[in-house]
Amino acid sequence: MPLGLQERDRSKLQLPSPIITKRTRTASTSERAFEHPETSGTIRLFCREKGHGFITPAEGGEDTFVHISDIEGEYIPLPGDKVKYRLCPIPPKFEKYQAVHVHIVNLTPEVHQKWDTPLH
Repeated sequence: MPLGLQERDRSKLQLPSPIITKRTRTASTSERAFEHPETSGTIRLFCREKGHGFITPAEGGEDTFVHISDIEGEYIPLPGDKVKYRLCPIPPKFEKYQAVHVHIVNLTPEVHQKWDTPLH
């Protein structure tokens, strides 16, 4: 691979992610999340291998990103699961939100795997 391409690829990997995981969330970011009321929605998509998914809010609007570290409980969510969550603003401008403190409140009839189930 030409040196110029290696340098470009490396610089892409060094960019910080705007996604705030549970373990990197600061106290002030957590406080911002608790300023928002708990809301309801439905899991539209969740990929354990990729570590994220999306929730469709019950009141409508744009789907909300959810990181694997913010799913509470013992089961891996499936599309159609009803959830409750809070919104947490994402830096740098804090204009977009991700779902945090996500709890599954109504499981779909499909068999749900637990987090300790090995990946295929």
